[in-house]
Amino acid sequence: MYIIAFFLKISSVTPNSYHLQVKNHTNVLHVVFNLRYNTSMTEINTTIKEQLEARELTMLSPYATKSKYTKGRKRPLETPYPIRTEFQRDRDRILHSKSFRRLKHKTQVFLSPFNDHFRTRLTHTLEVAQIARTISRALNLNEDLTEAISLGHDLGHTPFGHCGEKVLNSLVKGGFDHNIQSVRVVELLEDMNLCRETVEGILTHSWGLSPRTPEAQVVQFADKIAYINHDIEDSVRASIISEEDLPKDCIEYFSSNRSKRLGKMIMDVISSSYDKPQVTMSEEGWHYVTKLRTWMFDNIYIDSPAKAEESKASKIIEELWKYYNNLAKEYCSDKNTERIVVDYISGMTDQYAIERFKDIFIPKPLFNPVHDDAFIKMIKNSCEEK
Repeated sequence: MYIIAFFLKISSVTPNSYHLQVKNHTNVLHVVFNLRYNTSMTEINTTIKEQLEARELTMLSPYATKSKYTKGRKRPLETPYPIRTEFQRDRDRILHSKSFRRLKHKTQVFLSPFNDHFRTRLTHTLEVAQIARTISRALNLNEDLTEAISLGHDLGHTPFGHCGEKVLNSLVKGGFDHNIQSVRVVELLEDMNLCRETVEGILTHSWGLSPRTPEAQVVQFADKIAYINHDIEDSVRASIISEEDLPKDCIEYFSSNRSKRLGKMIMDVISSSYDKPQVTMSEEGWHYVTKLRTWMFDNIYIDSPAKAEESKASKIIEELWKYYNNLAKEYCSDKNTERIVVDYISGMTDQYAIERFKDIFIPKPLFNPVHDDAFIKMIKNSCEEK
């Protein structure tokens, strides 16, 4: 009856057209939900998911990762889903996660930017995903897996960008790496139960590591291409550099125009990797990308006006670290509480870290108490589990 009401509502139904419309709608139900009740129509025994998996097998590159043959998840899913492939589900789980939403208030290069046009960790992630999907589509790789890895690659990043990561790395026993923390986010803190290929891609997106799938290799290049180009643009907007300051040979090779420079880097990866098992760049292209990246470290990432406030940000992380470690000991003497403190601080946004610091260390009226309910709950839960 609901189907009939639906068609009566959206169209002017004549007796002759009604049967055809209901028949078509029933056909859709067959395809999507794999319903197998008796009708006079031809039986359809495949779901949309199965059709998408079959399409991957026939249309994608032989080197692409096929969702039908995923290595699986740490726990089997309770119910199969008839519309999305496994890697589509990974992408959607990441997209709807709390850690993904927090990226909008985490630093890319400029700390806590008030200018609406500077990149944040979220917009960086979206640009990585766009570049990676463009390359994957051109190489006939699995776009869904590529996008899932792209969206999840920086979920474990600290407040204040690499400055925060550097401070935690100096404080935590065994060090701190945002890619490893990103895996901890998806595997434990939010327990997204992602496919192994997605988790491995997130883990190995940092340069110097060896991704196992071509889709993860694409993300590794896309991450570098994205931040080189948008960090140049943001630095020009902030008047820290001008386009003319870039190395002359890099300008001659890539152009001083952002769009052309970005396009040439992407095309280099595609032309060097097409119909090959390994995703790579040409030797010449890689030479100039590396030179441009080195120049940016010397002129933007280290001792530039963009980093003028990093000493203050470092102090915030250090003091929060001491405070929450001491607070944890009041509720639980377990030696592993340090790990909980790491998870709590690394999950903060820039603004939240600043506000917590102000609440804890800056004098305030008596009627405005400090609230650490979320952290105390994490500590108590950890103690109860022991």
